Amino acid sequence: MSLPTGQNQARDAVPRVLRAPCVALIAACFAVAAVFAAQGTTATATAQETTAPQADPTPSEELTVTSWGGAYLQSQKKAYGAPWEKKSGNRINWGTYVGDLAEIRRQVREKKIRWDVVDVLPDAARIGCDEGLFEKLPSGTLAPGAGGESIDDDLLVKRPNDCVAPLVFWSYVTFFDPATFKDKEAPKTIADFFDVEKYPGKRGIHTWPNALVEMALVADGVPVRDVYKVMATDEGIDRAFAKLDTIRDHVVFWSSGARPLDLVRKKEVVMSVAYNGHVGAAVLSEGAPFETIWDGQVLEEEWLVVVKGTPRKAAALDFVSFATAPERQADQARHINYGPMRKSAFQLIARGEPWFHNGKNIMPHMPNRNDVIDRSVFADPVWWQRNGDKMRARFKAWRDRSAR
Repeated sequence: MSLPTGQNQARDAVPRVLRAPCVALIAACFAVAAVFAAQGTTATATAQETTAPQADPTPSEELTVTSWGGAYLQSQKKAYGAPWEKKSGNRINWGTYVGDLAEIRRQVREKKIRWDVVDVLPDAARIGCDEGLFEKLPSGTLAPGAGGESIDDDLLVKRPNDCVAPLVFWSYVTFFDPATFKDKEAPKTIADFFDVEKYPGKRGIHTWPNALVEMALVADGVPVRDVYKVMATDEGIDRAFAKLDTIRDHVVFWSSGARPLDLVRKKEVVMSVAYNGHVGAAVLSEGAPFETIWDGQVLEEEWLVVVKGTPRKAAALDFVSFATAPERQADQARHINYGPMRKSAFQLIARGEPWFHNGKNIMPHMPNRNDVIDRSVFADPVWWQRNGDKMRARFKAWRDRSAR
């Protein structure tokens, strides 16, 4: 969920160079809906497991896995936590954090490792590996695809380094209640979100710049594949803010992941940016009538890492291998609508629909499925690492003008 905290916001100080301001928000993003966490039983993907061979971990070890909490954590426990405990005979001590690297830095520096495996966002995945905070995964750690494909061929995006193992994609999307537009054609594109003449009314947007800058450029006609080329120039950033100016007098700001759903439900806004997981939870588990505009969505990565120097390295590597296998990623989608990074996991889900634990189809709610990917922006954590401070300062000034 930059999820909360704008995805990268979440990180810590490597932090501040990165994304948005509210670090604590990141946990909220993954707490997609308590109802997700409360429902569903662990299911097994209908394919032979493809876990990579690992050295046998020491019997009866307790592994600490740190993640985001909420419904996302519950989906992890069901999809690969409990099954790995049963398989290995070990126990997992699950913990939560807000996405920063400060605690990991301290543990590595003092050589007192308490967190063995950590779920990290894309900027932390890169910075932590560069700083030597994570173990490099030995060759063969990651399982092949469900059809025997190599790990590289089975991934939707390239691994940024040898420290990370693939988990999921989540995204910033726009959405609305169809009842709001019952007397006219409903919005379909990100350009419609910015068109206040065709679709009058307030828009909900978050309080940090991540995703909003990219969305503004796509709405202004920039092809999704060229967004970061345009953002590499001062003129491109000016263009994005000029597009944001077209809705400046029509926005309601939010900083909590559940807030945009309330804004739309209460008709305080006609459309809003939101985390895809929150919208999906409302639709799949609560029967909400929301419709998502996938056009112009901004996709964010999620990775799994092993903390450098853990005395439980063998168990940690075994868990990472198990948890990131395509069958486990597919099983996670039974409980939450974050998209697997592995292509073969998608194939398992598509063949097994209806896949969601309550008997509903999950594929229409996946942010990185084939029919929407060509109109999606893959967030560039390196760009935000280098430009985040400057962008946040400019966006704050823009936001302050909007509040006058």
